[in-house]
Amino acid sequence: MSGHVTDQLGAYALGVLGDDEWAAVHAHVEGCETCRRELGELRATEELLGEVPPEAFLDGPPQGGDLLLERTLAQVREEGDRRDRSRRLVWTLAAALVAVAALGGGALAGRSAAPSPVAATQPPAPASAAPAVSGAATNAATGVSMNVTVRPAAGWVRLSASVGGVPAGEQCRLYVVGADGARQLAGSWLVSETGDSTGTTVDGSALVAPADVAAVEVETYAGRPLVRVDL
Repeated sequence: MSGHVTDQLGAYALGVLGDDEWAAVHAHVEGCETCRRELGELRATEELLGEVPPEAFLDGPPQGGDLLLERTLAQVREEGDRRDRSRRLVWTLAAALVAVAALGGGALAGRSAAPSPVAATQPPAPASAAPAVSGAATNAATGVSMNVTVRPAAGWVRLSASVGGVPAGEQCRLYVVGADGARQLAGSWLVSETGDSTGTTVDGSALVAPADVAAVEVETYAGRPLVRVDL
């Protein structure tokens, strides 16, 4: 390598050169008094940074610190006087690094001095459980009776219906009727011998808003209405 390597001394001192570049610069510095002197100034910069307390680097440099260093190096490299370039690099780089360290330490000190905010804890609001709605009815024409309880959920309902008076073997459906007259299927069953004598309890659910429930109905699979409970 011929001539001075002032453009690469800073990177050499920081240890950011590739292996081949580092070996070439190292061999040159060994035989060049001028570059060794300038490298000594860079080493002095390292000692200057050693004066900064380690605590200042706990959180690393502030946001944009790397960009500051990159701009500084680019500005120095663009200057025209090659003999003075490395010296300007030394002191400008030192100023940039010290500024980064100072900003990092200042941010740390500010955080240490300021009292840690304590999140205010509020007791959870008691859940307001909507009350269940119950009703009962008997259809005199069919002899079928029903007791039903509708329990609100988040945008839908659960229900439990006890239906009596339906003969064994009948297939039945349970519907929830909305305020607009639309019906949602909530369950279905086949009446057993026990159901014929003591009634059948059916648990179901339907996607109807609790406030919109108008009635619960039972009908056969053939579509014959058996009983209706208005709520």
